[in-house]
Amino acid sequence: MTTPATGLFAGLGDLPLLSNAETRSICAENPKGERGKGALEVPKDGPARRLGKGWKVRPCITLQPGETATLAEISGSGVIQHIWITADPKTYRDFILRMYWDGETEPSVEVPLGDFFACGHALRTNVVSLPIAVNPTGGFNSYWPMPFTKSAKITIESQHRAPIEGFFYQITYSLTEVAPEAARFHAQWRRAMSTQDHPEHTILAGVKGQGHYVGTYLAWTQLSNGWWGEGELKFYMDGDKEHPTICGTGTEDYFGGAWGFCGPDGREEVFNTPFLGMPLVRHVDNEVPKLGLYRWHVMDPIRFREDLRVTVQALGWWPDGTFQPLTDDIASTAFWYQREPHAKFPALLPVELRWPR
Repeated sequence: MTTPATGLFAGLGDLPLLSNAETRSICAENPKGERGKGALEVPKDGPARRLGKGWKVRPCITLQPGETATLAEISGSGVIQHIWITADPKTYRDFILRMYWDGETEPSVEVPLGDFFACGHALRTNVVSLPIAVNPTGGFNSYWPMPFTKSAKITIESQHRAPIEGFFYQITYSLTEVAPEAARFHAQWRRAMSTQDHPEHTILAGVKGQGHYVGTYLAWTQLSNGWWGEGELKFYMDGDKEHPTICGTGTEDYFGGAWGFCGPDGREEVFNTPFLGMPLVRHVDNEVPKLGLYRWHVMDPIRFREDLRVTVQALGWWPDGTFQPLTDDIASTAFWYQREPHAKFPALLPVELRWPR
């Protein structure tokens, strides 16, 4: 007996169940993911020249400055289940990952490559979580389910000043029916500097329609001394104006910590869990402190019906025990699902304004 498969909620308990879904996988060795069309490249030179066809002839691609490469172009109905990418860290802020569902002309995902995989600041960071895993040495993995009913397209744009060799990728998906209530996956990146007059960073704004918010990644650069995480995260939804419906009690609380993120020695500690973590704590001489934090709302998605705006405050302490508005550099990636069509994203910052401090 077979069961219908959406590919959206598969867990260990579902593994024995058969379905009519067809698994396909796209990489440089099979750029279209076609049946029986993998490893067809004929070597002219390089490491496979003595072995011949079928022996790791084209495992990766090279991107030229200004080039946009189509990593996947899929027709039909299905779900992207796993994305694996690895590339030089020079690509992390200079390469832009975009995704388009069902023939749309505006991307539903537009994020610098590293930040999509919780590696902000253009730094390799090991991440151990359920939807995102980054393994030595810079193996990017995404398990966010990404459904589509007509088509899916994934591109990577190089805005780096020189050619980048050795861009590796593999995109695994199922061709299967998708339930009509399945929303589309979205991700958006923003970066701004908070000010003492307005110590707040907008993580997401302008979202219209029904959906649910599923994740936050922050690449936080401290430009002030002392504790930086006293500010609250706020979710304004379904007509909220001045005051939010959901308001946290502090940045460390939102990311699952308490009383800061310090261990017994009084220093901030790296931690990774399935749904929240701080995989990057970087305090280096002659460099401003850098932090990376993720919170995946997998078990607790934040559902909205009409609109959504998400912010985080940047607050520390003055010596007299009052809150200090901070001037910090904050880059954020927001992850959510919603019904299409989605509102057009704000223009992405140019490459020189994406580079880390």
